Amino acid sequence: MARDVDNREQFRPAEHPNDHFILTTVVGSYPKPTWLNRIRDHQDDASYGVDAAALSEAYDDAARLITEEHQHCGLDTVVDGEMRREEMVEYFAERIRGYEFNGPVKVWGHNYFDKPSVTEPVQYDEPWLVDEFRFTDAVADRPVKVPITGPYTLASWSFNEAYDDIAALTYDLADLVNEEVAALVDAGARYVQIDEPALATTPDDHAIVGGALERIVDGIPDAVRVGLHVCYGDYSRIYPEINDYPIDEFDVELCNDGYEQIGVFDDGAFAPDLALGVVDVHDTTVESVDQIIENITQGLRVVGPERLTVSPDCGLKLLPREVAREKMQNMVTATRAVEARLDRGEL
Repeated sequence: MARDVDNREQFRPAEHPNDHFILTTVVGSYPKPTWLNRIRDHQDDASYGVDAAALSEAYDDAARLITEEHQHCGLDTVVDGEMRREEMVEYFAERIRGYEFNGPVKVWGHNYFDKPSVTEPVQYDEPWLVDEFRFTDAVADRPVKVPITGPYTLASWSFNEAYDDIAALTYDLADLVNEEVAALVDAGARYVQIDEPALATTPDDHAIVGGALERIVDGIPDAVRVGLHVCYGDYSRIYPEINDYPIDEFDVELCNDGYEQIGVFDDGAFAPDLALGVVDVHDTTVESVDQIIENITQGLRVVGPERLTVSPDCGLKLLPREVAREKMQNMVTATRAVEARLDRGEL
């Protein structure tokens, strides 16, 4: 069942202007600076002069820039925009013993994905994200959230050549994610988000995801906030089952369909906190503050403000950077306006 803990108050800023507090955050990815993409594109070109040290410096500079951009927008918790990551499975597969790469596969149209293969039992060799977290935490003046690709997605979006079925692979990967979360906690992390986009396309496997989450949170202190993000899909096929997941927060992508599915969750029995997407990451139109206020109130149909988190629908990386920044700024402004209305008893 959902973890019965109150660990969100630690993210309230000391100078918070309102009595009510609705947590603001982002899902994870953010548009990379153009110069970082150019450096990455030329890292294997000796004539361009990009060695490992130069590339590492570029990643650090980009992570610092985006973390500070998130802070300037007023977010309560920040992410480095996943500046060091390109694909959400590939990044982790490169760091997990048991995976190997054999070239890209075609996924749709002219798009290719470097889909890895699991060729032997997976093992945890060394931390995946601890250095990334420590760097961002040193830059940030507020709490840092750490997004981690979940074990079910890592299993589903790979070729399985070593396990009898996807459940067995998922559970072994979940044990590795547990080790990583524990290492992050030792480094000071207090907010982790497990990303399971694969669950949106194969909702009948919700029990596998639930079992994996049990393994992930085993031994993790209650003070650590654990969120689950599932991209857009038919949420009625995994609710109310997600009420049994050992999570603090369930993050849903509902803005892009105009909240047609909000009624799935408003039965009065929603167990975890709700993290609601309130800006559309697939549309370059910047929502007005008034529109985002209306979107936030959709979440109040499901939970009280003390259990509501607001964020973009999903990662922002495919938007123009200026558009992404303006969406975040308006989102924070709208959230503080909703809090003020709640303080005055207007909502």
